[in-house]
Amino acid sequence: QLQLVESGGGLVQPGGSLRLSCVAGGPLLNYHGVGWFRQTPGKDREGISCLGMRDGSIYSADSMKGRFAISMDRASNTVFLQMNNLKPEDTGHYYCAAATTGTGRLSRGQSLCDIMDTWGEGTLVTVSS
Repeated sequence: QLQLVESGGGLVQPGGSLRLSCVAGGPLLNYHGVGWFRQTPGKDREGISCLGMRDGSIYSADSMKGRFAISMDRASNTVFLQMNNLKPEDTGHYYCAAATTGTGRLSRGQSLCDIMDTWGEGTLVTVSS
């Protein structure tokens, strides 16, 4: 079973930056896609940004474009999330995800984040002064 292990969370002041890392238990090319999600207090889990392994396409939630960026290092099976200009409302648990089943093809109306089916345990990000 695929393991996804996140790290890099912690306490940061408003306006600060963090880079989260996620090491996958296998080559990233084995999966249809990888991505990052978060769950903030009182809200459902939401997709931040997801990356398709087939064509390198990237989906990012409108509300987080410009501040959050996904990237990967295939050599180390690691997916990153660079987070800049953090705000207190960004506080929450951040999860790495992968799409491991199906064909990886998107149905009409689906985003890359909609096909993720495996999540890590998460890492806590706290934005506070």
